[in-house]
Amino acid sequence: MTTPRYSAAEGLQVAGPEAGVLEIRLDRPQARNALSTPLLRGLAALLEQAERDDDVRAVVLTGGDKVFAAGADLAEMAAKDMQAVLLEERPRLFGVVARFPKPIVAAVCGYALGGGCELVMHADIVIAGEGAQFGQPEINLGIIPGAGGTQRLTHAVGKSVAMKLVLAGEFLTAAEALSAGLVAEVVADDACIARAHALAQKIAAKAPLAVRLAKDAVLQSFEVPLSAGLALERRNFVVLAGTEDRNEGVKSFLEKRKPEWKGR
Repeated sequence: MTTPRYSAAEGLQVAGPEAGVLEIRLDRPQARNALSTPLLRGLAALLEQAERDDDVRAVVLTGGDKVFAAGADLAEMAAKDMQAVLLEERPRLFGVVARFPKPIVAAVCGYALGGGCELVMHADIVIAGEGAQFGQPEINLGIIPGAGGTQRLTHAVGKSVAMKLVLAGEFLTAAEALSAGLVAEVVADDACIARAHALAQKIAAKAPLAVRLAKDAVLQSFEVPLSAGLALERRNFVVLAGTEDRNEGVKSFLEKRKPEWKGR
């Protein structure tokens, strides 16, 4: 019996890579895909493996067709005091997702709440089913978001909408999330995962180094002043000018044929 190239971890299923796309599916239906630490540990390990795998050019992250993730695992949270929370590894595990250099396309059906919404915001492109709902309801538990919800949400939707979600614990519908800029597209629920795969495959067919440096440049726009961001963009542009793929891209365009990317 052949050992699968990617092994599913606790609370996760994995498929592929196929056409350059690896699918990672949150799979704790009994807990509405609550983000336990073992699940996040497995997710980080899969992404670290995918980063080293040249056959993976994009990742689709989904919770399936019913729910993305309804938040953190409250049973796990209740057992931790302040010292345990201070020392827990969850910030490092979310950091692995944030630093993953290849594109992540999230397919969101149903609830994406609390840590689930924060995980969605670690993705590069979000496709939402029309029944999806997004929120940061931690305030109802006497706490606040702890995995980037106050920061990434504000960058995505602006101060007023972020304050409404964080302070009142209200949710955004898929249509509202689209209008606010939290998601890229809204499609029928039963088409959400397929659309995410189609988009990921389209990205996976592009020049790998260009995709990686383009993602890097866009993400840096949230971290540095405009002048520094423009300098980084130019640096990445210059770096790509020395690659085989850049020469192949220009040559194939002039010769009116499909490019053959080498990733170098």
